[in-house]
Amino acid sequence: MPNVKTLLSLSVVLATAMGVAAPTCANTKLVVQTSTQSGGFSFQYLKDHWVDELEKRSNGRLSIQLMPIKSVMPRNEPPEGVAAGILGGDLTSIAYFSGRSPAFAILGDLIGGYDSPKQVQDFCRNGGGAEALQTVWDKVKPKSIHVVGCGSVSKEALVAKVPIRTVEELKGVKIRSPEGLAAAVFSLAGASPVNIPFSEVFTSLEKGVVDAADASAYVNNDRNGFHQIAKYPIYPGIHSMAVHQFTVGQRTWNKLSDEDKTILTDWYYDAYADLLNALDEEDKKLVQRDQSGSDITVVDWAQEERDKFRTIAKQAWEQTAERSPEARVALDAHYQYMKSKGLL
Repeated sequence: MPNVKTLLSLSVVLATAMGVAAPTCANTKLVVQTSTQSGGFSFQYLKDHWVDELEKRSNGRLSIQLMPIKSVMPRNEPPEGVAAGILGGDLTSIAYFSGRSPAFAILGDLIGGYDSPKQVQDFCRNGGGAEALQTVWDKVKPKSIHVVGCGSVSKEALVAKVPIRTVEELKGVKIRSPEGLAAAVFSLAGASPVNIPFSEVFTSLEKGVVDAADASAYVNNDRNGFHQIAKYPIYPGIHSMAVHQFTVGQRTWNKLSDEDKTILTDWYYDAYADLLNALDEEDKKLVQRDQSGSDITVVDWAQEERDKFRTIAKQAWEQTAERSPEARVALDAHYQYMKSKGLL
């Protein structure tokens, strides 16, 4: 990890080169690193439909430049860039920070917890999710990071080379999974998690290193060619809804007027709600195509099996919550919201 002096030096260079607003500027331009590739559906959709919208809503006082993953900072270090002023903000998967605190694992992806990404967005905005995330960042990097919001835009569709229609059929399956909460849940369900990079999913499926993969949304799995090999995708997914955070530096946030703070917050949640609908529409189009005469079999789990999987997942949630007070508070925030919505 770069040291503080290096970060501060880089911040001056990047602020000059990329147009980050200086404290004396009336307008604020946010250079924001995301956790998506520049060619990904989500990245392009936000650029095409929502980047200019922020400037429009604020009458030019606020603007944003989205950067692809690893373009400025390593994928799990954007908070360092935000805190040092190298980045104006980040729009990153919270699970990337699970190594800093188990609370990030719980807030980043409550595996098996929710039925739809809309519920996750509501939890973040109205159910205490963003506040719980702010509490964790205040503990990890005090007075450095302000959480504008958080949310999920898709439920990942598990890709598989063999039909997996029940919890029982997960047993013995070699499945690509990130470390942490996801791997713990799959292990409790009897599967054999294998931690490999996303870039190696295709070849790992092709060579039989894994039988299935916790990868991405149906549209992204399709674009990456996973269905050419793994012809039994599970849709709607049973497990993952990655939660992204939208943060800015605390000093940047403090300089904004109350009106601009509201504009920025509303812009983010409106953009993510729209992106959610766009991804859902794309997913459904592709699923309908694949259900009509292709050699792909789309698997949809019965609700009874989904409930069994959630029961197993809850064991992993509790194990993770026991690892720190912040993780316990984060899980309790989920529980309070889920009970209010009849999900538990």
